Amino acid sequence: MNSDIPTCQNGHKKATGYPDIIFWYKDNPYYLECKTYNIKNIETTQRSFYFSPSDEFKVIYDALHFIISLEIYVAGEKGNKHIYKCKHYKILSIESLSLDVKYEFNSDNKRMYSGKDGTIVLAEGEIK
Repeated sequence: MNSDIPTCQNGHKKATGYPDIIFWYKDNPYYLECKTYNIKNIETTQRSFYFSPSDEFKVIYDALHFIISLEIYVAGEKGNKHIYKCKHYKILSIESLSLDVKYEFNSDNKRMYSGKDGTIVLAEGEIK
């Protein structure tokens, strides 16, 4: 399996914007977005997913789109800085994710992580 920063239609790689990663498995492309969340706001309608098509759009293949999301928590402090750790993960398939359309496509934590409204939780578990 190979992964890389997605390439735009103009052939240039673009690190910023949706999606974060393209990976290839059995000669098929897949897009992956990396997210983090705080368990305290997973049920809120805070916007957590969006993309805006542009002239340098990074989605150039008809491919499945996934999100890997890590639950982050403050595990302690070092000096005046927090130490963050991962506690849980979710791998989401978003082809049927319920979206709002403004000048971008977007969704919120409640819809993205609930397993309802179109997301399919492909895997999740504790990280030790």
